[in-house]
Amino acid sequence: MSNSFGRLFRITTFGESHGEGIGVVIDGCPAGLELDEAFIQSELDRRKPGQSRITTQRKESDRFRLLSGHVNGVTTGAPLGFFVANENVRSRDYDHLERAFRPSHADYTYFAKYGLRDHRGGGRSSARETVARVIGGAVAKLLLKKAGDIRVEAWVQSIHTIEMPGEPGALVYEGEEMQAVRCPHPETARAMYACIDAARKAGNSVGGVVACRVLGVPAGWGEPLYDKVPARLASAMLSINAVKGFEIGSGFAGTRLYGSEHNDPFFAEEGDIRTRSNHAGGVLGGITSGAELRFRVAFKPTSTIMRDQESVDADGKAVVVQGKGRHDPCVVPRAVPIVEGMAAITLADMWLMHRARTGF
Repeated sequence: MSNSFGRLFRITTFGESHGEGIGVVIDGCPAGLELDEAFIQSELDRRKPGQSRITTQRKESDRFRLLSGHVNGVTTGAPLGFFVANENVRSRDYDHLERAFRPSHADYTYFAKYGLRDHRGGGRSSARETVARVIGGAVAKLLLKKAGDIRVEAWVQSIHTIEMPGEPGALVYEGEEMQAVRCPHPETARAMYACIDAARKAGNSVGGVVACRVLGVPAGWGEPLYDKVPARLASAMLSINAVKGFEIGSGFAGTRLYGSEHNDPFFAEEGDIRTRSNHAGGVLGGITSGAELRFRVAFKPTSTIMRDQESVDADGKAVVVQGKGRHDPCVVPRAVPIVEGMAAITLADMWLMHRARTGF
């Protein structure tokens, strides 16, 4: 089972949804980085369950313990160890799934590969594992800030058929709906909130798109040909639970433009080379151009719904799977810090690789 991501800045995660807890070992973080524990906790708080009525009502404080790799809050270069205990498991909610396969879950494929599976909340395949990714991403964000004030910002661009117009300026969330949905456009946030709540009441679910931008990345990061920045970002994003698509820059919409419309003209300003547009999304030939990195990540509707569904069990016998337990009717709002975290891990790794290759 693959449980690690990254080359030089590398995370290895462990734990299950209904086990003792979730942990992460971060290897390759340089010595001398001050660990802002309040910031790391604030990132976990953005992801934790039970934040509003449109998220799962599982109650977890998600308070982390820093186990190793630091002296007085400053990294030593040794592996950083973090652990978050599970506090509110209800494994009995999954007793009826010990043999049955839930539609669109990893139940069947884990069973087909390993000959057994942890049916309690999906075990290792549960999105609870993303606690570890957010911790790794928080440390990576601290490293990127030290590397050059590089900022990773994500928001909810669309839910179901509701899409936010344009791109936001500053990410400001005022009011319950904007904070719950993570959409920085008041009117759209209200519509998104109502859409998710309606799906919840109907025992159904919806998906959506998270948009992300990275500011401050200089030109020259990335390793052609097979470690291009978009390729590494795509790998990171597609490893997140429920992700079904990734696009950078103009993405699929760019296929509807002529080359004369899609090309980004260069110009020089105060000694810097820039582009007048950014259809490329901040990369050319897989290497950062100095423009903002821009990409989007598509999430499917939550697979667990509060409705009976036809399926089969491990013996191939037809069964009806009942919707039980505590689940998000839409995973997209809580996925925002996960997308940011995986982007930060990818870029921290790219920065260390660039520094190793070039010496600066």
